[in-house]
Amino acid sequence: MVPLSLTLVQCGKAPDPAALATNSQANVQVVAKTSSQTSNPRVASGDTFEDRFPAPQFKERFPSASESFLQRQVSDFSPRRAVQQQPPEQAPYKVASLEPQVPYKRPPRDDLTTLVSMKSSAFPYFGNNPASDAPFLNISKGDRRGHRSYSGRVFWQDETYSDSRVLVHVPEHFDVHKPGVIVVFFHGNGATLERDVRDRQLVPKQISDSGANAVLLAPQMAVDAADSSAGKFWQPGGFKRFMAESADHLARLTGDPNSARAFANMPIVIVGYSGGFLPTAWSLEVGGISDRVRGVVLLDAIYGELDKFASWIESHRSGFFVSSYTRYTARRDRELMSMLRQKGISVAEDMEGPLRPGSVVFVETGDGITHRDYVTRAWTRDPLKDVLVKMSATPSLALTRVASTNPSASSR
Repeated sequence: MVPLSLTLVQCGKAPDPAALATNSQANVQVVAKTSSQTSNPRVASGDTFEDRFPAPQFKERFPSASESFLQRQVSDFSPRRAVQQQPPEQAPYKVASLEPQVPYKRPPRDDLTTLVSMKSSAFPYFGNNPASDAPFLNISKGDRRGHRSYSGRVFWQDETYSDSRVLVHVPEHFDVHKPGVIVVFFHGNGATLERDVRDRQLVPKQISDSGANAVLLAPQMAVDAADSSAGKFWQPGGFKRFMAESADHLARLTGDPNSARAFANMPIVIVGYSGGFLPTAWSLEVGGISDRVRGVVLLDAIYGELDKFASWIESHRSGFFVSSYTRYTARRDRELMSMLRQKGISVAEDMEGPLRPGSVVFVETGDGITHRDYVTRAWTRDPLKDVLVKMSATPSLALTRVASTNPSASSR
């Protein structure tokens, strides 16, 4: 048997396989059952955990003394009151100017990549784990509280579940007054925002290089741990609250506080990598704004919650769904494909065609593609960039329409 705790992959360093967990007892049982039925001998005996996921050499938990990735506060972007000075003595007359006045032009800006703390981000979280309906922080030691996963591994709240920061990226070419999209990226296990999402997986760079009118939000999930817990995204309306708070931050970061309404109604594309499947699935199911989600991209990430993905696909035919997978997650992807075909939903199995409203695409990648590098190399190099390019090239796709200014749209 290959329990799910061995298949969910760390995105940073590879831990003891027994420490990996899905936080979903039902998923563990289903994967154990299906794994025992596999007919592929190579999967069963020809690959060790160390072969699949060699331990990478990365810097420790950021930030270190040599790093300059500073967290930004909202006050850093608020208009500053000018220091009042004594006006110079005015002449008793005014000189008429014959030179035309050059209209003011906003100076060009660079890409903005920063960390912002948000109350509605995944953690800290003090609610229940919906898989057991028991408190998520289910263990204590003195004044410390922690979460014991199904594998038996204990993660402490102050070390693993206390980071409320969100990686925000605004490309220099982004224009809030044009049709745009917000990309929400849920990273996998064993990751940090700087070391992995920014520097190794190059998610902000892929968004900028695509040329799409898109911004990025990447909340920190469990910090550098073999854990997929969704935190506040487990809660009904949790994803809606996160996007509402993000709209205000994005408006300030782009220098136009009046643009908050545009961000609050802008279409959303959710990208879930590996263990990021869990917050993705729950955001679609109970997040409160699934109609704003016009696209879902899963990168080797279907480890469970098939019913939630199938339900969103069936009820949101104007959006698109892409799942790319390796042989380690192939069984679950094929099961979801079968579920969708039984519902009469057409499924494509390559990324050669354009993305259209209602596109449902599953792409299997070969043995030379590793799970650990999947965000930068899947069916193509920089797969997130490829999705955004295809999305931008399809004028009929609902994502490309101008962000609605109708306040009622945000409550859907």
